[in-house]
Amino acid sequence: MALFILRRLGVMVLTALCLTFIVFALTNLEPNLEKLAKNQANSRMTDEQVISWLDARGYNDPMLVKYGRWLGVVPHFTREEGGEVVFSRCANPGTSLEDAGSYCGILQGSWGWSTVFQNDVLEILAVRGNATAWLMLFVMMVMVPGALVLGVLAGMREGSKLDRSLSTISIGTTATPEYVSGVLFIAVFASATFGPNWFKGTATSAIDDITFANFTLPVLTIALYGMGYIARMTRASMTEVMTAQYIRTARLKGVSFPQIVLKHALRNALIAPFTVIMLQFPWLLNGVVIVETLFNYKGFGWTLVQAAGNNDIDLLLGVSIISVVVVLVTQLISDIGYVFLNPRIRIA
Repeated sequence: MALFILRRLGVMVLTALCLTFIVFALTNLEPNLEKLAKNQANSRMTDEQVISWLDARGYNDPMLVKYGRWLGVVPHFTREEGGEVVFSRCANPGTSLEDAGSYCGILQGSWGWSTVFQNDVLEILAVRGNATAWLMLFVMMVMVPGALVLGVLAGMREGSKLDRSLSTISIGTTATPEYVSGVLFIAVFASATFGPNWFKGTATSAIDDITFANFTLPVLTIALYGMGYIARMTRASMTEVMTAQYIRTARLKGVSFPQIVLKHALRNALIAPFTVIMLQFPWLLNGVVIVETLFNYKGFGWTLVQAAGNNDIDLLLGVSIISVVVVLVTQLISDIGYVFLNPRIRIA
């Protein structure tokens, strides 16, 4: 098991380097850098002035060199005039040039400066990521138990009316995008015109104080979309387990149906859904982009939209790091959990 984890960690590091390099290269394309120069200096700059501004800050250096600086394995760019340092990529606003080091990339904890929020990228992501973490926690608390219950009930008696009804509900929730269900929820439950106005149509206040009124609709919007997929996978797995030979033997021995489900079928039926549940975390990062924008919840997804819309390169790169890490870590946990749940894989 230890060797398996070490191999996976090595693959994760290589994958992270490849993915972050691709994102870095895309964000450092010439049009993006030109837009950055004009936003930071003067919107009426000529092409020659743009090139001079980028040269003076090291943006026109080779891509691998810039990527190494961003990682923190290559010394950062500095510009000197008259023997004095007048510019350093290591000196964020508020940091003196004397205190700026030579290596100040991701590995040193320097994630750059946000041109939109005028703050350190790491501080922004810490605050916004914490907000999204709470949203994802409540979503998983609603989505996972609800999906497992629906899937197990549908798979216990394949072909019954209950199975057909729950399967229809699962397919309906999965087929409805978040931007559709979110708008419907707001219209029905948060509008005095069309509904009783029980909940708030915006989750902005939930950043400071999470309440039932301001957090229910965004949680349900995300949870319902993922619930149907997990329920369908659980139903398929439960149906397969219920036709296994050891289940038939338990029935012939006179074991009650509830005991067969709880003691014999449920654990084996949860092997496949466990992998699907762990893979929901990367999907949730995509889902929160729509829902947080729709409900104006200023979390990770909302920050991504602001960074992309305003060409905030350092913030976009910081968001990409978090996304890559979440995807790789959840896949590692999924693989480890699958090995423990399935003895045949562990023995092999």
